[in-house]
Amino acid sequence: MNNVVLIGRLTRDPEVRYTSETQMAVARFSVAIDRPTRSGGEKQTDFPNVVVFGRQAENCERFLRKGRLVGVQGRIQTGKYTNKDGATVYTTEVVANNVEFLDWGDRNERNDRPVNERPAAASQPASPREDMGIPDGFSAIEDEDIPF
Repeated sequence: MNNVVLIGRLTRDPEVRYTSETQMAVARFSVAIDRPTRSGGEKQTDFPNVVVFGRQAENCERFLRKGRLVGVQGRIQTGKYTNKDGATVYTTEVVANNVEFLDWGDRNERNDRPVNERPAAASQPASPREDMGIPDGFSAIEDEDIPF
């Protein structure tokens, strides 16, 4: 079984590229995860690299920023390649099946990337969800519905 669940903060904004053949989005970022410490022990942190594909990768690019808290569920994948100096470099990354946005930051903060891009001529939103600024795949909740 190869399953990993992580909760941590982004160390940098996600970087998205598109595959040449299928134009599928591929997002890459890393998260900072504190290791459990024993009393009096020195704090240590791990920084696993995460890769996300498809529409979820595009949502990560739109809504995640450095410092935001995320939950990542996926699998660990290792690989290797030869760098320009001829040395073999081994890699380990988490291939995410699911990325949960656990921290949305300041609610008044404006996002510099448009949530729903529409032509300027469109006078009405394509759906009520777009009018509320809710991306596809997400649902709206009210503050009173949050149990904490």
